[in-house]
Amino acid sequence: MSDIAVQGTPERGITGRCDGGGRSRGKVVRAWAGLAVLVGLTAPLAVASPAAAYDDPAHAYVTNIDDDTVSVIDTKTNAVTTTIPVGDYPIGVAITPKGGRAYVADNRGDSVSVIDTKTNTVTTPIPVGDGPTGVADAPKGDRAYVTNFAADRVSVIDTKTNTVTTTIPVGDGPTGVAVAPKGDRAYVTNFAADSVSVIDTKTNTVTTTIPVGDGPTGVAVAPTGDRAYVTHFAADSVSVSDTKTNAVTTTIAVGDGPFDVAVTPEGDRAYVTNDLDDTLSVIDTKTNAVTTTLAVGDGPTAVAVTP
Repeated sequence: MSDIAVQGTPERGITGRCDGGGRSRGKVVRAWAGLAVLVGLTAPLAVASPAAAYDDPAHAYVTNIDDDTVSVIDTKTNAVTTTIPVGDYPIGVAITPKGGRAYVADNRGDSVSVIDTKTNTVTTPIPVGDGPTGVADAPKGDRAYVTNFAADRVSVIDTKTNTVTTTIPVGDGPTGVAVAPKGDRAYVTNFAADSVSVIDTKTNTVTTTIPVGDGPTGVAVAPTGDRAYVTHFAADSVSVSDTKTNAVTTTIAVGDGPFDVAVTPEGDRAYVTNDLDDTLSVIDTKTNAVTTTLAVGDGPTAVAVTP
């Protein structure tokens, strides 16, 4: 299990620790896979504003939960170039907009490992809450948001000092997290509460809670910032919310056990991993309809799109 993000694409992990009650939390923990891709920047995918260019070859960062490492893949050759030791049970991963650092949620270590992507070494382990899972960077790269699945909290990290500045109470079993393109809001899926918490990033408070489908896990915000897409693992569907009204406007049927979702930089398509039937649903965001379903490998979880 691991997580996926694209450089210039603050991305979120969607897993949680398997030590709580409620519905199948163990499945959520085991299912999540993580990957972060370093690419020379254009517009970050779905949750960030355009970032500055970064002079580094394209690489993907993949979290490996069973051996507490992150694999670095050269996306030109599709070969692993190095392996980085991190904390216990790494799951979520996100890369700062300029690409200089990767933040890895160490689910059983209750910490976040900070990787210098130039040296591919861990520079700082940051203590956070119980069961860190998802992680997303703000568009300006000054903050990182980490969901603590077993603590029902979100930790806010100042990326200049790499310290937690505040902790925000959210719903039961927070998993995925995404930041709006303007950086003014963060969206958190609460797996055991069937809801999404909307955080005002200026005040670091939850301003509203959106009821969604059964077992929400992944979340992505459209590049225009007007829609949020949420996967419902136990309902086999994706909800689309209007971010102005914070209301669900439509629900789209997808495959079995949808886990993660990513929106293209143009905002015309959304990709959804269906963990239980080994497929990927492609959604036309104009019609809110699944246009095709692709067979992929066993237990697909995370997904990311290059800029």
